[in-house]
Amino acid sequence: MADGPGGAGGAVERHRPGTPGFRRLNAAMVCAGLAAFGILYSSQPLLPALSTDFGVGAETASLSVSAATGAVALAVVPATALAVRLGPVRAMQGALVVATLLTAVGALAPSFGVLVAVRGATGLALAAVVAVAMSHVGTQVHPAGLGAAMGMYVAGNSIGGVTGRLVGSGVVDLSGWRAATLAVAVLAAVTTALFWWLLPPPLPTVPAAADAPPAAGTLRLLSDPSVLGLVLVPFLVMGGFVAVYNYLSYRLQAEPFALPAALAGLVFLAYLVGTVTSAWAGRLADRFGRARVLLASIVVMGAGVALTLPDVLALVVVGVLVLTGGFFAAHATASGWTQVVGGRRPDRASALYVMAYYGGSSLFGALVGLAWEAEAWPGVAAGVGALVLGALLAAGLVAARQRRGVARA
Repeated sequence: MADGPGGAGGAVERHRPGTPGFRRLNAAMVCAGLAAFGILYSSQPLLPALSTDFGVGAETASLSVSAATGAVALAVVPATALAVRLGPVRAMQGALVVATLLTAVGALAPSFGVLVAVRGATGLALAAVVAVAMSHVGTQVHPAGLGAAMGMYVAGNSIGGVTGRLVGSGVVDLSGWRAATLAVAVLAAVTTALFWWLLPPPLPTVPAAADAPPAAGTLRLLSDPSVLGLVLVPFLVMGGFVAVYNYLSYRLQAEPFALPAALAGLVFLAYLVGTVTSAWAGRLADRFGRARVLLASIVVMGAGVALTLPDVLALVVVGVLVLTGGFFAAHATASGWTQVVGGRRPDRASALYVMAYYGGSSLFGALVGLAWEAEAWPGVAAGVGALVLGALLAAGLVAARQRRGVARA
């Protein structure tokens, strides 16, 4: 069936699996994920080089990551409103172009303060992609293909995050962090151009009815303890997850491992485990219930943290794999459950989730650096372990409310 007007009442037929529009939309959104998430975490493998070049500690260098993710958290709701005015396609196109240019500018930063400011501005731009990409897919794809389309977009996100990190860690040893940052900008420019070329013209959609102002209506959801508990989960586990990857490069490049940056950067391939475990978590949640899967996933993440403690490279790698798998399973389960407990406004519940997700990344990604400076890796593991425990308690609260019939399953 061709994409275009059709159906009763002149309704617009959305892109179905197998149609050219469906294939182009999927390919375009994968490119958007490659560009956006390649940029967002691109400074993570460069932190030791930033510390050396600018003479700053690990917790300060991590601000190059936290500034970007924190800006995303702050700008999600305003970016959503902006996308309503501009249209999601124009918002995403403009955001990716601006973020790519800012990444190139960041490579020329004369001081660390300027670099952090540029990274913060980059995060503000990327918020327009993070805020509207999934909703755009949802309005353009027929329900028969929505799961596959969402899966392709999430895969693009994870592959983009890995690719940006690998490009940076591969170039930094040869030519320094500035050349590595420029390499990421070039990658983003190519994938952004492909996104512009591939993305089909947007199909008309029916605007959502307005009720409360977006910010007020979104924050009001936090009065529901179940929503609050599920929002705390990504705030805490994402904070711990990013902290591990922030300071793992320092640990692997120091004694007793003393790995070169390019080799240490291969640990970011563990990120791809999340593509598998997030899919598993969805199927297991359907079979055993979201509460059990979420609690088990958080426990697995904590076990991964413990495995990284010995100075044995094989155990560190296994620990990172286990931690990453547990994190993505928890993320997949909690994000879906949040939309359910959000009731009639799953869009606003999702906005809260995204704000908490990137807010935790920004805050704890930097704060755990104090533990690294004080106690090296045991301090990082203790800090992340405390965050995991807090997430377990929050998830336990929601599970208890579900058992009493208060929270939606």
